[in-house]
Amino acid sequence: MIRAMEYNAKQLQIIEVAERLFAGKGFSGTSIRDIAHEADINVSMISYYFGSKEKLIEALFEVRSVESAARLETIISNEDLSPLQKVYILIDSAIEKLMGNQCFHNIMLREQLSGDDRTPVISDRIFQLKYKNWKGLESIIHEGQQKGHFRENVDISLLSATLYGTINQVITTQSFFRKINNLEHLSQAEFEKVLKRKLSIHLKSIFKATVTYETIE
Repeated sequence: MIRAMEYNAKQLQIIEVAERLFAGKGFSGTSIRDIAHEADINVSMISYYFGSKEKLIEALFEVRSVESAARLETIISNEDLSPLQKVYILIDSAIEKLMGNQCFHNIMLREQLSGDDRTPVISDRIFQLKYKNWKGLESIIHEGQQKGHFRENVDISLLSATLYGTINQVITTQSFFRKINNLEHLSQAEFEKVLKRKLSIHLKSIFKATVTYETIE
Protein backbone atom coordinates (compact mmCIF):
# COMPACT_ATOMS: atom_id res chain seq x y z
CA MET A 1 0.00 0.00 0.00
CA ILE A 2 1.24 3.51 -0.83
CA ARG A 3 2.15 5.48 2.26
CA ALA A 4 1.02 9.07 2.64
CA MET A 5 4.63 10.22 2.81
CA GLU A 6 5.13 9.00 -0.77
CA TYR A 7 2.63 11.46 -2.22
CA ASN A 8 4.21 14.46 -3.92
CA ALA A 9 3.03 18.06 -3.54
CA LYS A 10 0.79 17.94 -6.61
CA GLN A 11 -0.89 14.71 -5.47
CA LEU A 12 -1.53 16.18 -2.01
CA GLN A 13 -3.01 19.29 -3.61
CA ILE A 14 -5.40 17.15 -5.66
CA ILE A 15 -6.33 15.14 -2.56
CA GLU A 16 -7.10 18.34 -0.61
CA VAL A 17 -9.25 19.71 -3.43
CA ALA A 18 -11.10 16.40 -3.73
CA GLU A 19 -11.67 16.38 0.03
CA ARG A 20 -13.40 19.78 -0.11
CA LEU A 21 -15.60 18.73 -3.02
CA PHE A 22 -16.48 15.32 -1.56
CA ALA A 23 -17.46 17.10 1.68
CA GLY A 24 -19.72 19.56 -0.11
CA LYS A 25 -21.22 17.50 -2.94
CA GLY A 26 -20.69 13.93 -1.77
CA PHE A 27 -18.57 11.26 -3.42
CA SER A 28 -21.24 10.32 -5.95
CA GLY A 29 -22.05 13.94 -6.71
CA THR A 30 -18.45 14.90 -7.47
CA SER A 31 -16.91 14.10 -10.84
CA ILE A 32 -13.27 13.81 -11.85
CA ARG A 33 -13.90 16.81 -14.09
CA ASP A 34 -15.12 18.83 -11.06
CA ILE A 35 -11.92 18.01 -9.20
CA ALA A 36 -9.70 18.81 -12.17
CA HIS A 37 -11.46 22.16 -12.70
CA GLU A 38 -11.17 23.13 -9.02
CA ALA A 39 -7.51 22.06 -8.88
CA ASP A 40 -6.81 23.85 -12.18
CA ILE A 41 -5.29 20.77 -13.79
CA ASN A 42 -6.02 18.47 -16.72
CA VAL A 43 -8.35 15.51 -16.13
CA SER A 44 -5.64 13.18 -17.42
CA MET A 45 -3.36 14.21 -14.55
CA ILE A 46 -5.81 12.76 -12.01
CA SER A 47 -5.99 9.54 -14.02
CA TYR A 48 -2.20 9.44 -14.20
CA TYR A 49 -1.71 9.93 -10.47
CA PHE A 50 -4.66 7.97 -9.07
CA GLY A 51 -6.32 5.97 -11.84
CA SER A 52 -9.91 6.57 -10.75
CA LYS A 53 -12.14 8.52 -8.38
CA GLU A 54 -12.31 5.46 -6.11
CA LYS A 55 -8.52 5.32 -5.88
CA LEU A 56 -8.44 9.05 -5.17
CA ILE A 57 -10.72 8.79 -2.17
CA GLU A 58 -8.71 5.77 -1.01
CA ALA A 59 -5.66 8.02 -1.10
CA LEU A 60 -7.51 10.62 0.96
CA PHE A 61 -8.37 8.04 3.61
CA GLU A 62 -4.80 6.79 3.55
CA VAL A 63 -3.45 10.27 4.27
CA ARG A 64 -5.90 10.90 7.11
CA SER A 65 -5.39 7.39 8.54
CA VAL A 66 -1.62 7.82 8.66
CA GLU A 67 -2.03 11.15 10.45
CA SER A 68 -4.48 9.63 12.95
CA ALA A 69 -2.31 6.55 13.57
CA ALA A 70 0.76 8.72 14.18
CA ARG A 71 -1.09 10.78 16.81
CA LEU A 72 -2.36 7.65 18.54
CA GLU A 73 1.05 5.99 18.59
CA THR A 74 2.65 9.10 20.09
CA ILE A 75 0.11 9.11 22.92
CA ILE A 76 0.18 5.36 23.60
CA SER A 77 3.97 5.00 23.57
CA ASN A 78 4.67 7.91 25.95
CA GLU A 79 5.86 6.18 29.12
CA ASP A 80 5.96 9.45 31.06
CA LEU A 81 2.18 9.70 31.01
CA SER A 82 -0.27 7.91 33.30
CA PRO A 83 -3.15 6.04 31.65
CA LEU A 84 -5.58 8.78 32.70
CA GLN A 85 -3.32 11.47 31.24
CA LYS A 86 -3.25 9.49 27.98
CA VAL A 87 -7.05 9.35 27.99
CA TYR A 88 -7.22 13.13 28.49
CA ILE A 89 -4.73 13.78 25.67
CA LEU A 90 -6.64 11.39 23.43
CA ILE A 91 -9.85 13.31 24.11
CA ASP A 92 -8.25 16.67 23.26
CA SER A 93 -6.61 15.15 20.19
CA ALA A 94 -9.97 13.81 18.96
CA ILE A 95 -11.60 17.21 19.47
CA GLU A 96 -8.82 18.99 17.58
CA LYS A 97 -8.82 16.39 14.81
CA LEU A 98 -12.57 16.44 14.16
CA MET A 99 -13.08 20.16 14.59
CA GLY A 100 -9.86 21.02 12.75
CA ASN A 101 -10.84 19.11 9.62
CA GLN A 102 -14.58 19.41 9.25
CA CYS A 103 -14.39 18.59 5.53
CA PHE A 104 -13.21 15.07 6.30
CA HIS A 105 -15.73 14.85 9.14
CA ASN A 106 -18.50 15.73 6.66
CA ILE A 107 -17.33 13.03 4.25
CA MET A 108 -17.36 10.42 7.03
CA LEU A 109 -20.83 11.48 8.15
CA ARG A 110 -22.31 11.78 4.67
CA GLU A 111 -21.04 8.42 3.47
CA GLN A 112 -22.11 6.58 6.62
CA LEU A 113 -25.63 8.00 6.29
CA SER A 114 -25.77 6.95 2.63
CA GLY A 115 -25.48 3.25 3.57
CA ASP A 116 -22.68 0.67 3.48
CA ASP A 117 -23.70 -0.90 0.16
CA ARG A 118 -23.59 2.30 -1.84
CA THR A 119 -19.82 2.73 -1.99
CA PRO A 120 -18.17 -0.39 -0.47
CA VAL A 121 -14.63 0.96 -0.89
CA ILE A 122 -15.50 3.97 1.27
CA SER A 123 -17.42 2.01 3.91
CA ASP A 124 -14.43 -0.32 4.24
CA ARG A 125 -12.06 2.61 4.72
CA ILE A 126 -14.39 4.19 7.29
CA PHE A 127 -14.53 0.91 9.20
CA GLN A 128 -10.73 0.62 9.22
CA LEU A 129 -10.28 4.18 10.46
CA LYS A 130 -12.87 3.80 13.22
CA TYR A 131 -11.43 0.42 14.19
CA LYS A 132 -7.93 1.88 14.60
CA ASN A 133 -9.32 4.66 16.80
CA TRP A 134 -11.17 2.09 18.90
CA LYS A 135 -8.06 -0.11 19.23
CA GLY A 136 -6.05 2.91 20.37
CA LEU A 137 -8.55 3.67 23.13
CA GLU A 138 -8.67 -0.02 24.03
CA SER A 139 -4.87 -0.10 24.41
CA ILE A 140 -4.92 2.82 26.85
CA ILE A 141 -7.82 1.43 28.88
CA HIS A 142 -6.16 -1.99 29.12
CA GLU A 143 -2.95 -0.35 30.31
CA GLY A 144 -4.90 1.44 33.03
CA GLN A 145 -6.60 -1.80 34.05
CA GLN A 146 -3.31 -3.69 34.22
CA LYS A 147 -1.85 -0.99 36.47
CA GLY A 148 -4.92 -1.05 38.70
CA HIS A 149 -5.91 2.53 37.83
CA PHE A 150 -9.07 1.70 35.89
CA ARG A 151 -12.14 -0.41 36.55
CA GLU A 152 -12.37 -3.83 34.91
CA ASN A 153 -15.97 -3.57 33.72
CA VAL A 154 -15.49 -0.84 31.12
CA ASP A 155 -17.42 -1.09 27.84
CA ILE A 156 -14.78 0.32 25.50
CA SER A 157 -17.01 0.24 22.43
CA LEU A 158 -19.58 2.49 24.14
CA LEU A 159 -16.81 4.68 25.54
CA SER A 160 -15.49 5.18 22.02
CA ALA A 161 -19.01 5.96 20.79
CA THR A 162 -19.38 8.49 23.60
CA LEU A 163 -16.14 10.21 22.61
CA TYR A 164 -16.59 10.45 18.86
CA GLY A 165 -20.39 10.57 18.91
CA THR A 166 -20.50 13.54 21.28
CA ILE A 167 -17.97 15.52 19.24
CA ASN A 168 -19.73 14.67 15.97
CA GLN A 169 -23.12 15.66 17.34
CA VAL A 170 -21.87 19.04 18.53
CA ILE A 171 -20.10 19.73 15.22
CA THR A 172 -23.20 18.95 13.16
CA THR A 173 -25.50 21.06 15.39
CA GLN A 174 -23.28 24.09 15.95
CA SER A 175 -26.03 26.61 15.16
CA PHE A 176 -28.37 25.00 17.70
CA PHE A 177 -25.56 24.83 20.28
CA ARG A 178 -24.83 28.53 19.76
CA LYS A 179 -28.45 29.50 20.40
CA ILE A 180 -29.12 27.41 23.50
CA ASN A 181 -25.85 28.56 25.09
CA ASN A 182 -26.30 32.24 24.15
CA LEU A 183 -23.09 32.28 22.11
CA GLU A 184 -24.45 33.90 18.95
CA HIS A 185 -22.43 37.06 19.55
CA LEU A 186 -19.12 35.20 19.19
CA SER A 187 -17.08 34.99 16.01
CA GLN A 188 -16.57 31.51 14.55
CA ALA A 189 -13.03 31.34 15.94
CA GLU A 190 -14.17 32.44 19.41
CA PHE A 191 -17.10 30.05 19.30
CA GLU A 192 -14.89 27.08 18.35
CA LYS A 193 -12.52 27.91 21.19
CA VAL A 194 -15.39 27.86 23.68
CA LEU A 195 -16.77 24.70 22.10
CA LYS A 196 -13.46 22.87 22.37
CA ARG A 197 -13.09 23.84 26.01
CA LYS A 198 -16.65 22.75 26.88
CA LEU A 199 -16.22 19.44 25.05
CA SER A 200 -12.87 18.79 26.72
CA ILE A 201 -14.18 19.39 30.25
CA HIS A 202 -17.40 17.43 29.65
CA LEU A 203 -15.76 14.38 28.06
CA LYS A 204 -12.93 14.20 30.58
CA SER A 205 -15.48 14.27 33.41
CA ILE A 206 -17.47 11.43 31.81
CA PHE A 207 -14.39 9.31 31.14
CA LYS A 208 -12.96 9.84 34.62
CA ALA A 209 -16.26 8.83 36.23
CA THR A 210 -16.54 5.80 33.94
CA VAL A 211 -13.03 4.30 34.02
CA THR A 212 -11.50 5.27 37.38
CA TYR A 213 -12.33 4.45 40.97
CA GLU A 214 -12.41 8.15 41.83
CA THR A 215 -15.60 10.09 42.29
CA ILE A 216 -16.37 13.41 40.65
CA GLU A 217 -17.15 16.21 43.11
